[in-house]
Amino acid sequence: MKMGSVRYLIKEGIKSAWINRLMTIASIGVLVACMTIIGLAILISENVSKAVGNLEQQNVVMAYMKDYNWALYSDKEEAADNSSSDAASATEGEETEEQEVADKNGIKESDYVIHNDDEAKALCDEIAKLPNVAEVTFVSSEEGLETVKESMLDGQEEYFSFLDEEYGNPMSCAAKIKMKDMALFDGTIKQIEKLEGIDVIQSQDDLADKITAVKNGLGVAGVWIIAILLIIALVIVSNTIRVTMYNRKLEISIMKAVGATDAFVRIPFVVEGMLIGIISAVIAEALLYFCYRVATETIISTLNTTDIVKYSDMALILFFVFVAIGVFAGVLGSIIMISKYLRHEGSEFAAI
Repeated sequence: MKMGSVRYLIKEGIKSAWINRLMTIASIGVLVACMTIIGLAILISENVSKAVGNLEQQNVVMAYMKDYNWALYSDKEEAADNSSSDAASATEGEETEEQEVADKNGIKESDYVIHNDDEAKALCDEIAKLPNVAEVTFVSSEEGLETVKESMLDGQEEYFSFLDEEYGNPMSCAAKIKMKDMALFDGTIKQIEKLEGIDVIQSQDDLADKITAVKNGLGVAGVWIIAILLIIALVIVSNTIRVTMYNRKLEISIMKAVGATDAFVRIPFVVEGMLIGIISAVIAEALLYFCYRVATETIISTLNTTDIVKYSDMALILFFVFVAIGVFAGVLGSIIMISKYLRHEGSEFAAI
């Protein structure tokens, strides 16, 4: 197709949109509304995802280890069973030259797995190698006791003073674990439990289930909202093109009679649909910016929080989404309507 013909067809598409400006304005209005709702859905989803991400970071798993304090303060029968099973694999078929000596508390080295901080940190390194583990921090028994004291109400810390003076620190060392994907929470917990030296794991598995449910719900809701609004946009643009098409039916029949191809007839309507979509995208971007700015300023002043997704971080993405939606709806709506017309009714007017 010659460049002159392309310019002519683009000009015809723009002129057609202007001639039918009332219908064009109505279509732009509906498309802007659809795009704005889609944009708000995306922004809300991003903010909720950010909040859920913060919850995931707070959902810390504590894995306590089988160290000296575990052997001293845990159930004696359970400790003996665990330590004997661990020692059996290492000493099977061999006889010890010397009898192990228990300390003043009746604890032997074979009664527990983690004997020092180096072994505890090595176990933390093993945990960190698991696929879904994002971060592992070693927590010594002293740090653990201080954390418990800090979590108590004012004045209650003194209840723990006797520990350091007489009985020592009963806390076992632990690994503080953060996960990447809460949907894999249960499987990761089982992997950690299988590691030698892990005693018990404290976690908020109900919170993990809720976080996963929120994420899945947001994903499904977002897909349905976008799909429904895309269908509405497609119908609106198609109706606009239909009106334009019937206003120019005599012109179309003459063009077909003199040998114009279907592609030559379609292009002005496709241009008109694309123009409607692009104009709608620009207006929707400006309207969404104003609405989101008002909403965020209200939230910040009311809730005194700044943990909100900035519009500037999403502006370019939203604009490309709007343009894609507008062009897709415009082009597809135009092609569907003009193709249907040319296939079923074009021949009738071609005979005029």
